[in-house]
Amino acid sequence: MKVLITGVAGLLGSRLADHLIEKGIEVVGIDDLSGGYSDNINSKVDFWQLDLAKDDISECFKKHGGFDYVFHLAAYAAEGLSPFIREYNYTNNLISTARIVNNCINYGIKRLVFTSSMATYGNQLPPFDEVLTPSPIDPYGVAKFACESDIQIAGEQHGLDWCIIRPHNVYGRNQNIWDKYRNVLGIWMYQHLNGEPMTIFGDGEQTRAFSCIDDSLEPLWRAAIEPRASKEIINLGGIIETSINDAAKTLIEVIGGGEVVHLESRHEVKHAWSTHEKSVDILGFEHKTNLYEGLVDMWEWAKNQPTRDRFKWETYEIDKGLYSFWK
Repeated sequence: MKVLITGVAGLLGSRLADHLIEKGIEVVGIDDLSGGYSDNINSKVDFWQLDLAKDDISECFKKHGGFDYVFHLAAYAAEGLSPFIREYNYTNNLISTARIVNNCINYGIKRLVFTSSMATYGNQLPPFDEVLTPSPIDPYGVAKFACESDIQIAGEQHGLDWCIIRPHNVYGRNQNIWDKYRNVLGIWMYQHLNGEPMTIFGDGEQTRAFSCIDDSLEPLWRAAIEPRASKEIINLGGIIETSINDAAKTLIEVIGGGEVVHLESRHEVKHAWSTHEKSVDILGFEHKTNLYEGLVDMWEWAKNQPTRDRFKWETYEIDKGLYSFWK
């Protein structure tokens, strides 16, 4: 059995690759290394450094004669930043996904597993259930919803089997903690390691459900092979909502100190967490790792990471309305 994982150098991709290799599954990976790191990639992965939106990815499919399953996990998941990098956001997410869909159809893939986002739900009343009509409030959510729609059309018109996963606030070992625009827990760890206060946008009473990557690996695999997951949209991740303030307090407890400063509010959903019953029923999801335990593991990893330059956009596509903390 052979699978392809896009975004194989990132958190979800690299950890899923490790998980599948332990099962004896052959893994091919694609990543452009714009947001992930080669150090994360298992040495047994046949790695292709390609830009999904620009390079000839069909060569990878052709060389391997197609794949049994494709996990399309690559994305630049910066919701708050997406209004200021619209063109990049749509190219990186929507165009890349369309090219993956084309190749999945052309090479007869058994099933495409696509990681969408809770951002598709927008500013609705949580917990977000899969039956809700998406209503995103930012370009990132719009791009993910568009990708979902395109994949479903491919299923209807071309017979592509698919499963759409909507993960939320995933964290853990191999996360990019050097990107100042996404992954709040990683941002805080980077800030503390570099003698900076941990920053919170607004009053910190936003609520989220954090998801340790360890709990999602086997369910992600089951999204590919479970017959009942065929052509289903499934939320996947943590089941306990917590405020951003409380999440910061938990991390401070883990690392043994730290200061918090509050910055200006930004355009975002105030309260966002999802239902989990469908993931339990179909994918066997179990919320085994509480936030404290997950952060202990991630913090031990983060302390031993090499010194890397922090990622910062040199220019934004739109400056109007840009928050002061990103200028």
